[in-house]
Amino acid sequence: MTRKLRVLMVHNYYQVPGGEDTVVANEKKMLEDHGHEVVLYSRNNMELNRLNKFQKMLLPLTTIFSLKTYKQVKQIIKKQKIDIVHVHNTLTLVSPSVYYAAFSSKVPVIQTIHNFRLVCPAATFYREDAQGRGVICEGCVKNGLQCSIKYKCYRGSILQTLGLALTLKIHRLLGTYRKVHYICLTDFNKKKLLETKDGKQSIFDANKLYVKPNFADFKKDFIPYEERKNQVVFAGRLDKLKGIRLLLEAWKDIKDLELIICGTGPEEHWCRKYIEENKLTNVKMLGFVENPQVKNIVGESKALVLPTQWYEGFPMSIVESLATGTPIIGSNIGNVGSLIENGVNGLKFQFDSATDLQKAVESLTNMTNSSLNYYRKNLSQKENYNQLSKIYKTILN
Repeated sequence: MTRKLRVLMVHNYYQVPGGEDTVVANEKKMLEDHGHEVVLYSRNNMELNRLNKFQKMLLPLTTIFSLKTYKQVKQIIKKQKIDIVHVHNTLTLVSPSVYYAAFSSKVPVIQTIHNFRLVCPAATFYREDAQGRGVICEGCVKNGLQCSIKYKCYRGSILQTLGLALTLKIHRLLGTYRKVHYICLTDFNKKKLLETKDGKQSIFDANKLYVKPNFADFKKDFIPYEERKNQVVFAGRLDKLKGIRLLLEAWKDIKDLELIICGTGPEEHWCRKYIEENKLTNVKMLGFVENPQVKNIVGESKALVLPTQWYEGFPMSIVESLATGTPIIGSNIGNVGSLIENGVNGLKFQFDSATDLQKAVESLTNMTNSSLNYYRKNLSQKENYNQLSKIYKTILN
């Protein structure tokens, strides 16, 4: 009987919980369910609130290389006889020192890329222009990290952006990123990594890039198309980045289909005012809705709509929606666009066109069975474990 791999999973939690945390928990459980021993090493950015003045002064240095992380990870690798180190997030406290702990222990290290942080300090490829309009920006990919400093892309702070850009630059010069294996969630992610160069050299080794999506182990009664409510659902933060204004503008001329909006955010007041002024009686705003209830609403709807105005990471809402047989009506950009197969698991529309979104909604047809089949084939736990096992095997051989 072949011994199961011992995996060290590494994750730096942000102060505000997010989708990455869910992916880490799901993946850890999946590996354990298949007999692997999984050790979780984590840091939490809540620790930043407890730092004294001297420690805060040293933070730019520890973001580049944390001696604490390096020592602790090396000890775990030796004590637990770890076979492979699987990193999810290193910002801020874990730092790239985790890679060097693995290198020095002669254990391969792989990182799942959840956003675009390694090539864009803002992690989003999105910023505001001089007129305050949100625009897609790939300046750091095409012209270098100085673009992020110019636009203060990380938290609107030139100092914090400089610190993050410096971390990326130093590890590019050291060749750190070329030594690490990476899991990209989509082919789009992989493409963006390979487009990023430092001078003439690619920052990443193309032979060490793999593609494996997120997954959901989601079991729920399947509702046939004809038994579903005559509604489409939006679930997410109400802000311009998510395309909520575009969505409501499109719904002005949609009369025979209800729009259910789950979520809160900075655009909530604008949304309520717009709905009232335009007499959108077929739009319901539910405010904050707990995730289990959102899943129920999605599962009984004819589609989930994602009018995003940026590239996105890998929305778990897509996985959970398709798991219920609910197709996606989504923007034709970034990861959302790359995950939709027209007429199979959803419909794509021109991301900045309310008219095109309206046409997509009005052309919605029965895709429940094909959406569920797409999930089973590409995004289920069973398929995901097979993919991850192959990646681990390739790296270790």
